[in-house]
This record gives sequence, C-alpha cells and structure tokens, in this order.
Amino acid sequence: MNLQNMDTPLLHVLILIIIANGAPIVLSHLTSNKVAHPIDCGYIFFDRNRLLGNAKTWRGLIGSLLITSLFGLWLGYEFETGFLIAAGAMSGDLLSSFIKRRLSLPPSSMAPFLDQIPESLIPAILVMQTFQLIAIDLAYLVAVFFVLEYVLSFLLHKLGIRKRPY
Repeated sequence: MNLQNMDTPLLHVLILIIIANGAPIVLSHLTSNKVAHPIDCGYIFFDRNRLLGNAKTWRGLIGSLLITSLFGLWLGYEFETGFLIAAGAMSGDLLSSFIKRRLSLPPSSMAPFLDQIPESLIPAILVMQTFQLIAIDLAYLVAVFFVLEYVLSFLLHKLGIRKRPY
C-alpha cells in the first residue's frame, strides 16, 4: 500500500480519521486520565457486562470532535466536515466497544477488524459525497487505516502514550 498513490482528498480523509481515532488516546495521556467520565456512566447491560466500559469517555468523544474539526479547517474543509468524520469514527469505536462487551472481551482488548473497520468505514461513508469517494476508495481507505492503526499504536506504545501496543 503506497500512500503516494492516494489522491489528496482521500489522503485528507485518512488523516482526519487517524486524528479522530488518535485524539482520545493522546488526550488521555496528556490529562493523566483526569476528567475521564465514562460515556455509559457505569451502566450494566442485561448481559451483566458494562454497556461500553471505562475507556470510552466524554473527554475522548468531545476532544475527538473538536480536534478533528479544527484539523479539518486547517486542511481547508468546513468545520462540519471534520466534525462528521470524528462523529463517524467515534460512532464506529463505540459500536466496536459495545460488541466487544457483548462478547465479554475486556476493555481495550485486541479485536482485529472489529477495532479498525467501523472506525474507518463509517466516517468514510459519511463523507463519500463531500470527497467524491467511490466503493474502491472506501476499501482502499479501510485497508490502509488497518495497517497504519497497528503501526501507529505500536509507536504510541513505544513512546509511552498508549498502554498497550494495539
């Protein structure tokens, strides 16, 4: 997968998706887990597992929405474009966490494909028209995100920003 072959709009979507997914991790590190109020407020679902878990916080959600929107502006897009990408990425992340809790997987556990596909595909679908993406663009974007997410997670772990290398 060669990023040089990606046209600018597709590359911008990828960058914004990476920012949207990375912002909560960086914010968690910078705030030393302060103001980390779980989105699910500790709610236990009927399967006796948390709805989402402690790792899904309002700080991460709001931070992702704001930071991605600002980066979108910096790249020359409307505030709403970055916001939509972040909303899609965070929706995918929350959906993944919800499913992982139903499978009784612990928070922050590794679930290949389940962790990457919704977080990249949902935001890409939401901005398909804006960026004039077609189905092959979506497939390429998800594949590149899948690889980059592992590489960046490993690097963030080595830098002490992420607790686990995935």
